[in-house]
Amino acid sequence: MSDLTNEIVLRPRFKINLQTTIEQLQQAFDDSPKDKFSVKRLDEHVYIRFKKAETDFWSPQLHIELTSFEKGVSTLHGVFGPNPTLWTFFMFLHFGVGTLFVILGIFAYSKYSLGNDVTFWLVGMVFLVIIWFALYAFGRMGKAKGRPQMNQLKAFLDELLTNLPQK
Repeated sequence: MSDLTNEIVLRPRFKINLQTTIEQLQQAFDDSPKDKFSVKRLDEHVYIRFKKAETDFWSPQLHIELTSFEKGVSTLHGVFGPNPTLWTFFMFLHFGVGTLFVILGIFAYSKYSLGNDVTFWLVGMVFLVIIWFALYAFGRMGKAKGRPQMNQLKAFLDELLTNLPQK
C-alpha cells in the first residue's frame, strides 16, 4: 500500500491484491483485535473506526471492500473518509452557500438591469465567498488534524494483513 502523502485527495483510496481467499480475509477481520478500533464487517464490506473514547470531531474511518474474481486471489479496495454525518453536513453547507450565491447574483443582475443600487447584493455575494473560503480552510484544518489517526488506521490494516496466511 502506498503512503498517503497526496495533499489534494479528499478521500484517499487504495487497492491491494492478495494471494488469499476472501473467506480468510473475512475471518481475519472478524478475529482482529478490537481493543483500539471498532471493526464491523457486513458481508464483503469492512468498516474500521476508532472507539468512542478516542474519537474526536475529525476522526476518520476506513471502509474496505473485499472482492475476489479468481480462486485464491482477493482484492481489497479501501477508502479513508470522514464520519459520514460530518461529510454530509459539510456538503450541505457548501450547497447552501452556492445556492445563496446564485440567488444573490440573480437579484443583483435584476436590480442592476432596472437601474437600482446593487451594493447590498454585491456585499452579500462577497460575504458568501468569504464563507466559502472559511469552510475550505476549516475542512483543510480538519483533514490535517485527522491525518495522524488515518496513519494509525493504515498501520492497523498493514499489521492485520502481514499476519494473514498466504497461499
